[in-house]
Order: sequence, then C-alpha cells, then structure tokens
Amino acid sequence: MTDRRRISSGSSYEPIVGYSRAVRVGDRVLVAGTAPVWPDGSCDPDPEVQATRCLEIILGALAEAGAGPEHVVRTRLFLTSATDWEAVGRAHGAIFSEIRPVSTMVVVAALLDTRWKVEIEAEAVLTLTDVHLAPPTREEEREMERLRRQL
Repeated sequence: MTDRRRISSGSSYEPIVGYSRAVRVGDRVLVAGTAPVWPDGSCDPDPEVQATRCLEIILGALAEAGAGPEHVVRTRLFLTSATDWEAVGRAHGAIFSEIRPVSTMVVVAALLDTRWKVEIEAEAVLTLTDVHLAPPTREEEREMERLRRQL
C-alpha cells in the first residue's frame, strides 16, 4: 500500500466538499485547482496578479509536501477569457521559464467565483533522492514517537 499524505490549505470547504489542497502519494504530488484568493477572502481583478497568487499558493502546498517548482511536470491553467492568456502566461513563465513543465491553458465559461479570472492545477514528481530526503510530516513524527515508546 502506498502512503498517502494530504496537505490542507485550511479552507473550511475542504471537509464539506471532500478535497485536499494537495496530495502526495509516493513520488507524486498533485495540487488541486487553486483559486486567486488572499487570506482575507479578497481577490485582485488583474489576471496576472491572480495567476501569481494561484502559483504562490501552489508553491506553498508543494513545499509542505517536500517538493519545489523544479519538480513540477504539468500545469493546467483555466481562464475565463482568452484575452488574459498573455498576462497569465507571464506569471507562469516567471516561475517555470527554465523548468518548462507540460502545460495546458483552457478557456472555460466560468469559475466558481465570478471574480476569478484564472485557476491553476499542478503535478510534481520527486526524484528517488527527494523522496528519501523529504522531512517527515507531524503525523509521521507522532507515529515514530509512539513506536519508540513501545520499544
């Protein structure tokens, strides 16, 4: 059985909808569709700022899973307007211009919140070395401590 590690964003919607910000299974990290929302619930109207915010959240989830932007192999960008592709592309390129994951940019009719102009997903694959060097989660540390006490 492969270990499954869930990364939470702390959103109150996670338990209601039944999702995680990211899930790490073995050497793979999958990051859910990420919206451009700030902690106070606000959303900047500029599509490049929105894409940058989505990517900040994604990079935070990746870091918590033991990955970085260099591990990203795929991104999916959902736009509500084709005219925003360059602005969103600049934000994406600011992080991934050297890494160059496969990427899909799709125009959709709408996103969940009418303020959102972009939503982004990401997938990462860690190398064997990265998998072994990833720090243990709090849950894993608690389990190791419980096992030590039994010895």
